Amino acid sequence: MRRKLPPGPRGLPWLGNIFQLDKKLWRIFHEWKDVYGPIVTFDLCGQNMIVLNTHKVAMDLLDKRSAIYSDRPHYIVAGDYLCANLMLTLTRYGDLWRRMRRAANLTQSTVKKYHYTQEQEATLLARGLLNDTRQWRKNIERMSASIVISMIYAQPTLNGPNDPSIAMINDLVERGTHAMYPGSFLVEYLTFLDHFPESLAAWKRDAKQWYQKYTTIFTKLYLTVKQNIEDHSSSLCAKMALTKTQHQLEDHESAWLAASLYIAGFETTSSTLAWFLYAMTAFPDVQKRAQEELDRVVGRSRLPALSDMKNLPYVHAIVKEILRWRPVLPMGVSHASIEDDWYEGYFIPKGTILISNVWSMNRDQEIYGADADQFVPERHLDSKGELKIISLEIKEEGHVSYGFGRRVCIGRHVANNSLFIGAATILWSLVLKPELDIDGKPTKLEVNAESEHGVLSHPPNFGYVARPRFAESEMMLQQACDVTVSG
Repeated sequence: MRRKLPPGPRGLPWLGNIFQLDKKLWRIFHEWKDVYGPIVTFDLCGQNMIVLNTHKVAMDLLDKRSAIYSDRPHYIVAGDYLCANLMLTLTRYGDLWRRMRRAANLTQSTVKKYHYTQEQEATLLARGLLNDTRQWRKNIERMSASIVISMIYAQPTLNGPNDPSIAMINDLVERGTHAMYPGSFLVEYLTFLDHFPESLAAWKRDAKQWYQKYTTIFTKLYLTVKQNIEDHSSSLCAKMALTKTQHQLEDHESAWLAASLYIAGFETTSSTLAWFLYAMTAFPDVQKRAQEELDRVVGRSRLPALSDMKNLPYVHAIVKEILRWRPVLPMGVSHASIEDDWYEGYFIPKGTILISNVWSMNRDQEIYGADADQFVPERHLDSKGELKIISLEIKEEGHVSYGFGRRVCIGRHVANNSLFIGAATILWSLVLKPELDIDGKPTKLEVNAESEHGVLSHPPNFGYVARPRFAESEMMLQQACDVTVSG
């Protein structure tokens, strides 16, 4: 049988399609889908790359054949040098990955003990968004970092949006996502460059130095918990330390596992809440309907709680729609095949890198309808206003932004809870409107705008105006915040 790769654009000898790639690759891949179909091949300096543009092909390969497609690509810069292959998201499929995954164990039932922390942090976020509208991004980052640092290390609430912990996470996220972006470093495709000495390879020298810095920070955080377990008993690090023999992880492996969860939880929550703030400012009708639901279910005598989630389907639908409409990782995290395979008459060689075009899948008109490009929370509700399963292919989440198969996001339950309570508390307490221009008219937010950061998608910088939604809401927020800070 002739070995026929899936179709794709023509490339240049040796270099392949490298000059056809630009920023916001997910949009380019979406255009290729219309030309070449749901599964597209391109070449980067001899490396086979396959883009999966529909739910069906992604589920068929990454879910149903997960034994073949659960590996990660060999990232030389991001994997070998920047994190020594200890970042869970990038760890190759094998024994270490299995041990780290089991040690994390973030199931729906185990994350309930973090509800109170998430509720406290949501009130601090809402107050921050009210009091300092210019610092909205930093206030969101503070909340996201504070939740995960409390969960993982049992550390107290971060004092302010300029805490150095946030800068450290942002730094590693920026370096890692840049290194993962296709074409960022030629050494990923011209691997002979890896043999150059550090004196001739600044990228190698820098990545190694940063690995040492990060390892020092992460190990100190982990060992502080390990050596004082009684004071940090509720933390994930304490659990990892107590089950070290069972999971057979060395201290530096546990330290990087904790850091992996810290970084993933921070980025998912902060980026999605940033898009939430953007959407609520841009779509006042959605904001109003959610607030009407909150008044019916929660009332105005108390703040929302995570126990309200089942009774707030519209607020829940908003969170699902944000994750669908603006996925944090529009191309997911790439998978790699560990053996030769055939699919629909096409040959997929061992070592092929598979990119899940989550952005395109989340806009599949066959699943979401003709308005798939638009922000419509109602698509997640049935005729009675209750949450529904849109399609069996995407299951209960309503999107595929958390990934596929055995590499599905391990922290998705924590993220869903943080996003829900953050959204509910903001909507309960505040009214958000676009800021006024120099003529005193509301600015119009461009709903198709996005700011690309490596493999991440963030909203552009924008301004909004916030006011308390009713007379007592600001006072109630402040009282809740005072309890959080004093506690």
